[in-house]
Amino acid sequence: MNTQAKEATSSIDVLKYILSLVLISAGVVAFYQFSEYSQLYRVLGMVAVVIVSLVIMMSTAVGQDSWVFAQEARQEVRKVVWPSRSETMQTTLMVFAMVIIVGFIIWLLDTFLFWAITSLTA
Repeated sequence: MNTQAKEATSSIDVLKYILSLVLISAGVVAFYQFSEYSQLYRVLGMVAVVIVSLVIMMSTAVGQDSWVFAQEARQEVRKVVWPSRSETMQTTLMVFAMVIIVGFIIWLLDTFLFWAITSLTA
């Protein structure tokens, strides 16, 4: 019995996916079909179609799982301890200093190798 309920739900979900894709496709076609109208109205219509499509998608099992995942991710981001402005500035300056130092070392190595190749081939 549980398997039959899953199959019924999944077939309904497939129909919702198809309906959502058809709505998006129809919205894109309508956007270009009504090109003589103002772009503002066409964009607002497209936004409305996307919102309706998202509402349909959110009523599926995958949509509900995605919503739960997004909420959990939001909670995790709130737990992150972000660096202060001074820590960010210090880290940025350290990165700049290291880029300059490594760039100088690579320039010296390149100059030495150029001198060695020139003296071997001359």
